[in-house]
Amino acid sequence: MNFPHDGRYFGFDGAALALDTPVPAAAAPRSRREVIELERRGGGRMPPSIRATALVFEDPRSRALEQRIRLFAASEASVLIVGQTGTGKELVARHVHACSPRASGPFVAINCAALPEALADAELFGHEKGAFTGAVDARAGYFESAQGGTLFLDEIGDLSLSMQVKLLRVLQERSVVRLGARTPRQLDVRIVAATNVDLERAVAAGRFREDLFFRLNVARLEVMPLASRPGDIDPLVDHFLALYAQRGGRPVPKLSVAARARLHRYGWPGNIRELENTIHHAVLLAQGDTIEAEELMLAGVSLSDGRGGESDRLEAALEQLLDEAVEAEVAEEGVFERVNHTLVMLAMQRTRGNQVHAAKLLGISRNTLRTQLTRFGYLPARGER
Repeated sequence: MNFPHDGRYFGFDGAALALDTPVPAAAAPRSRREVIELERRGGGRMPPSIRATALVFEDPRSRALEQRIRLFAASEASVLIVGQTGTGKELVARHVHACSPRASGPFVAINCAALPEALADAELFGHEKGAFTGAVDARAGYFESAQGGTLFLDEIGDLSLSMQVKLLRVLQERSVVRLGARTPRQLDVRIVAATNVDLERAVAAGRFREDLFFRLNVARLEVMPLASRPGDIDPLVDHFLALYAQRGGRPVPKLSVAARARLHRYGWPGNIRELENTIHHAVLLAQGDTIEAEELMLAGVSLSDGRGGESDRLEAALEQLLDEAVEAEVAEEGVFERVNHTLVMLAMQRTRGNQVHAAKLLGISRNTLRTQLTRFGYLPARGER
């Protein structure tokens, strides 16, 4: 893995994502398994504890999202990115910018939820010298700073109604008037907004302007929760394992089969950021070269309460079965048949031969169970009855 970084841009294997300066012209194509990483720097835009810092397009749903990103990036349409906290909305916004004709221009990000109401006008639209107490110099706002590039308005759903009116006017007129000035300044800026708020409901409740919603909701990108795109979990896990092992100056540990299985079963309410924290914690605690399921810190799951233990033991038993089958090379009965046979017999024993109860225990229909029993020779075939 090679993450070029000189303070101006960052990327994976030469595929740079713009921050505030031009991207190098010769950017190598990026495969879907390669991880897009957010530069870890203090900007006050969002607490780092909830920000997703890496994104990958490996799962089929993520591949579909990447395709939409590329289609939308080629246009000048405003983009609205929706998704839960920690899913990587800012990284999606940066990817839109990097894939667009504006990639050589600036990418400016602002967290609308963190804008103080009293300073919002000056921050967004800029001000002239003497416009207010403390304005000792003229200063461009975020809109002007993004000239020729992309302005990312994060948490747009938290913007006050009064600021929504002003933002709508700027978007309609494509110009901005600094505080203390009268002359509008023309803008050449693409708007990408993001929110974890249901804006349709906010419009219905009167908390968000309908006209602004329609202005922003031209090209919509929905970033699915991590649990809905399980194909992204393993590449992200491997990325974070390597990242935090490198930072700790130690060899990259492996995850046991049971540990990976637990990560895939977990619901990830905190999405990518929670996955990162979990892997970071596990790397810090790891004593050997393998991280076990018990070393994973998952919200709402105690390491000693036994939840998940039965499933982990089952995973280990199945792993041993597969290892034995590989060593034997040729088996009279395949592993799948052996497990299926054993499950059916155990269910019948547990229910004392009651087919209805055994089928319910296995989560299958009675007819399916009878088919299995016939196949294993415990019931006569139809022609033999």
